[in-house]
Amino acid sequence: MRICILDGNKLTNRELLHNALAESLSFPNWYGRNLDALYDCLTDFHEEAEIRILHEASLKENLGNYALLLLKVLQEAARANPLIRLTAE
Repeated sequence: MRICILDGNKLTNRELLHNALAESLSFPNWYGRNLDALYDCLTDFHEEAEIRILHEASLKENLGNYALLLLKVLQEAARANPLIRLTAE
């Protein structure tokens, strides 16, 4: 199982966010580092993965509306792909 930890205290911009996702989930080189590409990669993911959101309030403070859109994409991808589990701490 792959584990991706998204720590809102450390993710201060979109680039850091997408780098963390791409690295921890071993996304392909063509990953477009945007929310559409994230959804595509997650719904096509073929192994179990857990995405943990830490310090959600900080994530929202750092990324603003983009954090809300990110959470929506993660929730939709987890509903579409039963191998993806989303947790918040």
